[in-house]
Formats: sequence, structure tokens, C-alpha cells
Amino acid sequence: MAKEKKSKTDSKKAKLAEKKQKQEKKAEKKAKVKAKQNEGSDVEDDVDLDAVLEEYRKQQEQFNKITETVVDSPPRARAASTLLASPSNSNQLLLFGGEYFNGALATFFNDLMVYYIDRDEWRCVTSPNAPLPRSGHAWCRGGNLGSSVYLFGGEFSSPKQGTFYHYNDFWRLDSSTKEWERLEPKGKTPPARSGHRMTYFKQYIILFGGFQDTANQTRYLGDLWIYDTRNHLWFSPTLPPAQLKPEARSSFTLLPHEQGAVLYGGYSRVKGTTAVGKQQGGKGGGGGAQRNVLKPMVHQDCFFLRITPPAADAPPNTPPVVRWERRKKPANAPTPTRAGATMAYHKGRGIMFGGVHDVEESEEGMESEFFNELFAWNIERNRFFPLALRKPRAQKKAGAGGGGEQRERVGRRGRAAANEEELLKQLAALNAGAGGGGDDDEMEIDKPAAEEEEKKPVKEMPVSMEPPHMRFNAQLAVQDDVLYIYGGTYEKGDREFTFDDLYAIDLGKMDGCKEIFSRPVEDWIASDDEDDEDDDEEDDFEDEDEEMDDEEADVEMEDVKGGKYTPSKRKKKVDETSEAPSTSDTVSTAPSSVFDDDATEASVASPVDDGLPHPRPFESRRDFFQRTSNEWQEILMTNLRWKNIQPESLTVKEIKTKAFELSEEKWWDCREEITALEDEQEAAGIGEVVSLADRGEGTSGAGHGGPRRR
Repeated sequence: MAKEKKSKTDSKKAKLAEKKQKQEKKAEKKAKVKAKQNEGSDVEDDVDLDAVLEEYRKQQEQFNKITETVVDSPPRARAASTLLASPSNSNQLLLFGGEYFNGALATFFNDLMVYYIDRDEWRCVTSPNAPLPRSGHAWCRGGNLGSSVYLFGGEFSSPKQGTFYHYNDFWRLDSSTKEWERLEPKGKTPPARSGHRMTYFKQYIILFGGFQDTANQTRYLGDLWIYDTRNHLWFSPTLPPAQLKPEARSSFTLLPHEQGAVLYGGYSRVKGTTAVGKQQGGKGGGGGAQRNVLKPMVHQDCFFLRITPPAADAPPNTPPVVRWERRKKPANAPTPTRAGATMAYHKGRGIMFGGVHDVEESEEGMESEFFNELFAWNIERNRFFPLALRKPRAQKKAGAGGGGEQRERVGRRGRAAANEEELLKQLAALNAGAGGGGDDDEMEIDKPAAEEEEKKPVKEMPVSMEPPHMRFNAQLAVQDDVLYIYGGTYEKGDREFTFDDLYAIDLGKMDGCKEIFSRPVEDWIASDDEDDEDDDEEDDFEDEDEEMDDEEADVEMEDVKGGKYTPSKRKKKVDETSEAPSTSDTVSTAPSSVFDDDATEASVASPVDDGLPHPRPFESRRDFFQRTSNEWQEILMTNLRWKNIQPESLTVKEIKTKAFELSEEKWWDCREEITALEDEQEAAGIGEVVSLADRGEGTSGAGHGGPRRR
């Protein structure tokens, strides 16, 4: 019995040992599998995750980094840009965007240039998040928001300006960090436009007017929009029908006011008729044929926009109450009337410079008179005052004695500095007398001051007692009571001169016009179809399709100050830009330009060309038919003839109805494709793409300010 018990105990122990051995083998096997799984991971490599994340952070910082680089020369010549005194730094001017046309290609810019006034230094700011290249946009400081600057809209075109569009995007620039931020407020936002104006009142940004280019014509706008910077909402106030309000316009003045804003002047084109005569320049001719045209109109009226903010206990997002109040025509207004006269705000007044008066307009060109006069518009008194430069008063001669030179510099350096310098000279003389060093020791004392002057050379800037050369659409900004005048446009014949210069005028002293820089513009490139003959040889427009050799004429401008300027051509009419651009037309932009015109061409062209008119993004069925009505009627009549049906058997109304049905069918067939293009363009802030090939006669091209005066 004892042996049997012992054997049973031994067998149990053996089983337990075998079981334990199996468990150990199993655990060892699991460990090997786990080791294989961890092979190549950071468990065995002992990687520092903090270091890895830090490296990623540095790379991301580099990607999002905003750089400010000193440039060797001022920015390239440009028109329709924006200039603003920095709201966060009284030593800086901000310049953004613009365009330049050299006679062959249009160049658009999206570089943010900063001018440091005390150093006479230009810097270029590059940012990963910046608006696309544009011109004709508007911006203003943010009022209560300190360093903020707000920008809206503008336009862009293909290199040969055959197609173009307007932006409807909204941006905020922090002038202290130079960081851009695209704003996407909820609700309705202003439509795309160019040539509008913006200003500020308390927490609000005010936007008014401008123009839109459609496939048919240039349409001027008269809508008012107000942006609440606290609640991040746009408001379009509904005004009473009987209330007087400004007519649609662009290129006007919009200045801030303690109770809202004031509006003056502007430019637009209104519908009119003109006689069509066989002989140009003939007298009389009453009873001849009439045709509809758009005639230029320079506005001279003045309005006050009164803004009443909501009460403190009003519900959130309550819009302010606004009211337009018409004012009398300003007294002593500049004559003759002028377009493109720009203004900058300065201590309750507008400082006005330049402008152009169009004497006569015809199909051959326009005779214009240009100005370089300065005026101050007192907003409260609603009166203009001429501003004239005057020579500085002669300084009084220094009195007798050795301290004459120091007394002449008292006004600039301060009395304390002059007294200190006089004391040092007296001490030097005493030391020289005690040590027997004579005059040589006195010269030793003066050397450090002379060396210090050499270390900080001051650039000598020419000063003239005449304002800059006459021009229109110059960019103005006032910083620390100094008016800065940048660029602008001057016309001679059928060409434009884009000025490449910057001037400064002290509004307190008015002691001259300082030339900060002035450069000749790039050479003009004559287009293939530009006619170099006299105006009287341009009667037959059908002959303009023939290629003509255009010699580059050296335009003499003896009255242009600061060197010889080469012209930047006035935008020609549809007959010059009627050729649709090919997909190889790529924008010739500045290095800072990040936009490719292929997107424009892709948004216009249909991927499948079936020979039928194609709808465009943001084009309604009615607009599509209105643009292509004649084509659809021809298609309809061709189809009827194929079916042996005579179109004459139908009435005009029936033909238009059936043509509209055809266009509607095409519109719906392309809806999916057009919707995708609309989404892409909305993401880029792009409005309707317009082709000048569809324009009617007598409309202007995009971009330049000649016919539009901006």
C-alpha cells in the first residue's frame, strides 16, 4: 500500500513538472513572437519621441515662416496697387499688389513690400498664406483693431488680357507680424468687384461701389456693405426707397468721419446715344443713325454716411443703422472736373493730388488734360483749399564768437546736446593748455565726432519746389504728417506711362517735394497689330487684321521730371483683344506671383467641344441664353432646315422660345461640370470669368485704368 501511494505521488509530481515545462516553452515561444513583432520598432532602438516631435515642429515652423528680406532696389513699376501707412509702426509704409502692362503682356503682383522710412530701405515679405496676384483691389486699416488691415476684391487677367475675372475674397493682414489671414464670414458677402473703396468707423469696415466686368459690358455698382469686425458678419443695409443715395461709381473718395464716412466724386459710364456719321469729324449731320454707347461721367456730388451703432443691450449680431445724407457740392472744388484724383486722410481733411480731365473722346482716342495740383478738402466745412509748396525761411546768421556752429544746430539736435558739445571743447582747450599740446590735441578731440558722422551716412534726396509730374491714379498715404506719393499713370497719344517713383511732402512745413526714388520704366513692346500710322489713316477698321511693322517710337517727354519714362499702353477696345487666348498663354508674373493662368483657361474652356455654346461658372440659365441668344437661334434655324421646315413659318417669339429650350437643355447637361468649376473658383475667391471675345463694340478691356479711370 505504501508503495502504491508513493508511486501515485511520483506520477503527480512528474505530471506537474511536465506541465510546468510546457508552460515555460509556451512563454518562451510567445516572447520570441513578441520580439519579432517589435523588431524594427522604436522599442529596442530607444528613440527619443520628444526629439522627433521637435524636429517635426521645426519643419512646420519653416513651412509657415514669414520672412522679411531686404531688397536691393524699390519695387517694380505697377499701377492699381494699394499704399497704406502702417497702423502698427509709424516708420513703415505698406505696398501690395498691382499690375504692369508693357505693350505685350500683363504682369500681376502679390508681393507685400514694406518701406522703412528712417532707413530709406525696402523689404519684401513672403508668406505661405497670401492673396493671389491682383490689381484694382481696396484695403483700409481696421479702426478699433489696432494693427489690422482689411483687403477685399480686385481683378486678374490672362497675359494678353483676353480673359479676366474679379475676386470676392476677404483678407486680414496683421501689420505688426505681416501675417495674412483669409476671412470667411457666414451669411451673405459682397459680390466680386474692382475699383471699389473701403474705410473704417469704430468696429466696422465700410465698402462701397466699384465695377464688374460681364460678358456684355462693364457694370458699375452702387451697393453698400458693412463688416462687423467683432461679430465677423457682413451687412448690406436695406435703405428706404425714397432716400437719396450715391449713384453707382468707382474711383471715388471714401474717408473716415467721427460719425460714419464721407464720399466725394467718382467715375462711371452711363448709357447714351451718339450719331453715326460716314465722315469723321464732319459738322452737323442731324437726322443720321443713332447707336447706343456708354459715355464717361465724372461725379462731383458729395454724401455723408451716418452710422448709428446698435444699443449696448441690443441682441447679438444687430446691424447698425445707416443713412445716406446728401451734402452740397464742395465749395472751391478743383476745376475743370477730373477723374483719377486720389485722396489720403489727414487730421479731418482729405489731401488730394493729380487727376485727368477728358476733353474729347472718340473711337480713335481721347484728348485729355492732366494735373499735378495739391488740394486739401476740409470735411467739416466741405471746402477745398489749394496747397502750395513754399521755400523754407532763411535761418538767422550765427552771432560772433566760437560757438556759432553749435547755435545753428540747436534747433535740430536740441539745446542740451549743443551745450554738451561746447563744454567738451572748452575742456579740450584747457587740457591742451595744461599739457602744452597746442592745436593738435584739439583736433584729436574732434576726430571721434567726425568718424561717427561717417558711420551713419544720410542719403541726399533731391528737393524740388514743384509737385511731382502730372498724373492720375497715384497712390497716396500719410504717415506722421508727411504725404507720400507713389506711382500713377500719364497718357500721351494712345499709350500710358506707368510712373516708377516715390515722393514725400511735409504737410506741416510744405517746404518742398522730396524725391525718394525715381526710375525709368521698362521699354515698351509694341504689339503686332498696333498701328503706327496717323489717326486719319485708321478709318477702315477691317484692315487692322493685317500685320504691320510698328517701330518703337522714342516718345519725348521733356516735361517729365526724374528721367525719361517709357509708356505703358492704354487698354485698347475689343477689336484688339478679340482673339481668344490659347492654353499656352501663361501669366508673366513677378517672382512672388504664385498664380498660374492655366486655371483661368481651364475654367473657361469646355473639356468636350461639341460646337455648341458652353455655359460659364456662376451663369444662370437666363444669363447664358442672353449671352448666346443669336447662336442658339442660328442653330435652331439650321436644324429646322435639315428637317425641311422653313424658319420663316415661325414667329420671332416662337423662334426665341425654342432657342431658349435648346440653351436650357445644354445648361442642364453641363451642370455637374460647371458646379465643380464653381466650387474651385469659390475656394480661390474668384468670381465670373469673362472673355473679351464676347464683348460688344465700345467696351473697354480689363485691368488698366484708362477708359475706367479706376
